Amino acid sequence: MNILFLCSHNACRSILAEAIFRHVAKALGVKAQIYSAGSTPRGQVHPLTLHYLTDWQINTVGLTSKSWDDLAAVTPDLVITVCDQAAGESCPVWFGKAVKAHWSLPDPTRAGLSEVEQQREFAALLQALQQRAEALFQMTSNADSAALAAIEKRFPVTKE
Repeated sequence: MNILFLCSHNACRSILAEAIFRHVAKALGVKAQIYSAGSTPRGQVHPLTLHYLTDWQINTVGLTSKSWDDLAAVTPDLVITVCDQAAGESCPVWFGKAVKAHWSLPDPTRAGLSEVEQQREFAALLQALQQRAEALFQMTSNADSAALAAIEKRFPVTKE
């Protein structure tokens, strides 16, 4: 299974999803290739993203902010966009052949958040993405858009 997470800048949320899904796949013994990319990449991973992944003991080796053009040779089975539609963000559209879904994730690095609020939002993303990864990798049939939407609904991003 090849999974591609897309966002505009590929600096935080799509990187978090890539790293967390790789981590869960490895823990469950699932053979999957997980990627992330952006339509207009920042060119560097947000420092807080790397900080929290390191704190959570999730491997950050090889994580880079890259364009979807850099993944032209990749043929994903699933493409999941992770922009925050509630905040009015526009998401890139993948025109290739793949099962597509959108998981709206808040940006924990957006302006105006305190350090404590950022910490809470990163932790909420970790929990939701871990749960979603486990649910996806434990599916007994092929994932389709409806199944991916159900996973998102079942495991919302909740800030405690």
